[in-house]
Amino acid sequence: MRISTDDFKQVADIVKATPQLRRARLYTPETAQDYYTNDGPSPPFAMQLDFDTLAALEATIAVDGYLQALARLQFPSLTGCVITQQVMARRPFPVDDPIISVAKGNVPCSFLVHYPGHAEDFDAWINYYLTHHPQIMRLFDGIREIEIFTRVDWLDAMPWQRVHYMQRNKQVFDSAAAITAAMNSPVRHQMREDFEKFPPFVGSNVHFPMATHTFTFT
Repeated sequence: MRISTDDFKQVADIVKATPQLRRARLYTPETAQDYYTNDGPSPPFAMQLDFDTLAALEATIAVDGYLQALARLQFPSLTGCVITQQVMARRPFPVDDPIISVAKGNVPCSFLVHYPGHAEDFDAWINYYLTHHPQIMRLFDGIREIEIFTRVDWLDAMPWQRVHYMQRNKQVFDSAAAITAAMNSPVRHQMREDFEKFPPFVGSNVHFPMATHTFTFT
């Protein structure tokens, strides 16, 4: 299952006109293989909308906010889907070569990960994660971007299910094949070794490769 071309265009047209939006990432399903995990098919569609401030974002998802236009539309290709939403703080981390290299007409691929559970001591967990795990991600051959997302409280009036995952992360590569190569490399085993050192938490994690369509605004 995936979003149709027509439905994708409707979403993109609305998103691109969003007030104070700095960057939009629209994600469509891809396929890649990870040595340690197989979490099934990727979602049919996902969005990442980046704002400078929480207030700017909340204005667009208020009862009279601009993004209510999305909620009013019907998307036939997504009929029956459960739509979830979460506002998070975006934390970029450095990579050695951020230049995307894809053939004309192609887009890069992101490995989206979320941790839906909870930690016994969240402060200890997130402090360990942020000071250890992205530093190993940086060692992946061909990694173009690393972002870690942490929880915030927010106000909204969107008619979608709110979720409160304790953390998410995103790694961007040139292609799904590059993700597969990275996730079957020695660095992936280093990641797993570090995973085993995390402070105790419940809920494991979930991984999805997604083709990544980017729109930036000034």
